[in-house]
Amino acid sequence: MLKTIFFNPIYNVYVVLVNIIPGHDLGLAIILLTVLFKLAIYPLYRKAIITNLRLKEINPQLEEIKKKYKDNQTEQAKKMMELYKNNNINPFSGFWVIIVQIPIFLTLFYVFRGDINSHLSSLYSFVQAPENFNKLFLGIFDLSANKNYLFAVLTGLTQYYQTKLTLPASSPAPTNGAERSFADDFGRSMNTQMLYVMPVVIAFVSASVPAAVCLYWITSNTMSIVLELIYQKKK
Repeated sequence: MLKTIFFNPIYNVYVVLVNIIPGHDLGLAIILLTVLFKLAIYPLYRKAIITNLRLKEINPQLEEIKKKYKDNQTEQAKKMMELYKNNNINPFSGFWVIIVQIPIFLTLFYVFRGDINSHLSSLYSFVQAPENFNKLFLGIFDLSANKNYLFAVLTGLTQYYQTKLTLPASSPAPTNGAERSFADDFGRSMNTQMLYVMPVVIAFVSASVPAAVCLYWITSNTMSIVLELIYQKKK
């Protein structure tokens, strides 16, 4: 069922792109597939970016609510939800952007983890199998290799920069002996882990998956960074 719904359509679109690209470069096909996919989910992604920018705008108000109701978590949550509602913000909109990208990520992993020709039986009747699959991206990088450290580092770096652009500012650390709240400490800790720890973990994971998956990740992150910068400039 999952193969029919997710894998087969994505794989067939990918093969069509491989067929039309000169030299049947699998890497260029991945980049083009990523661009087309980003365009398809652009309305969803645009909403996530705008929501993130609005969250940054109301961050001072959120911090005030946290301080004012630090001893009443129920009231604090209620006031925060009221603030989100008054500003027409859905704080979970970015979650769906991540979810919809999982199928294409898993498809590329499944295709490149073994012999790419073994999946030709999944082609639709109207999709022609390529004469050959050129696994050397730009004639240099083997996309079937499980250890491409350059791609792994680039994946981590693009993830770091994207996170840095989207992460809301955490409340400053208290000074002059001021009381530290659990919420503030937790927020700063989460921001630190998201910004510094997660990209490192992703880089290590990327070193153990096919380079094709890393190329998709790098392309996706780069497009997200560009869109984020464009919207921030407009804002």
